[in-house]
Amino acid sequence: MQTDFEYATISLVEDDAGLAELTATYLESHGYSVDIIVNGLDAVKRIPETNPDLVILDIMLPGLDGMAVCQKLRQSFYGPILFLTARGDSIDEILGLEIGGDDYLAKPVEPRRLLARVRAMLRRQTTDISTTIGNQSQSDFRFDKVKQEVYFQDSRVELTQPEFRLLLCLKEAQGKIVSRDDIMKTIRGIEYDGVSRTADILVSEVRKKLPQGEWIKTIRGQGYTWTE
Repeated sequence: MQTDFEYATISLVEDDAGLAELTATYLESHGYSVDIIVNGLDAVKRIPETNPDLVILDIMLPGLDGMAVCQKLRQSFYGPILFLTARGDSIDEILGLEIGGDDYLAKPVEPRRLLARVRAMLRRQTTDISTTIGNQSQSDFRFDKVKQEVYFQDSRVELTQPEFRLLLCLKEAQGKIVSRDDIMKTIRGIEYDGVSRTADILVSEVRKKLPQGEWIKTIRGQGYTWTE
């Protein structure tokens, strides 16, 4: 896996040949290496082998749909996954994030917006890899930033990548309030629009997966804080 996002490798899983070529050509013109995959089953096999820096994944695919592809990839692939699909329903977006996607864009998307989102995701990924946390913390929680895994008293907490980033953001800001804007910038690289419930939904899902205790406290009208 590359560590310089300007020369990153991208797997583009898209069965529309014309759109795939246009997208790949645009991204390659900005310095990325793009591998086009047109079938969900092929994506599940090839991506763990090539280990790209980022995956752009359609939902409507032959062989295996994008949601199922994402779930299977998360068994061994730790890089960011960006859903790019014509299915712009908020339910699909929430599901995509919950099963391991890092971001979600609805087609049609303006090329510069896609490029900006790709750059933000890769920049965040590079920072995650280069800025490590010691394997042993001063608490019952241990964070592995490379594999994006969390352990509580040596038992792994099963989290999606957005959930991991949320928990890490709260943990690193321990004692301080983390706003919804901070959370959205951390997990999606965009500002909070004042309407989206993505941050609140992720907090709710993370709370369900943590061991018993009030680890994440809601600060009314301001955001959340880690209370360990």
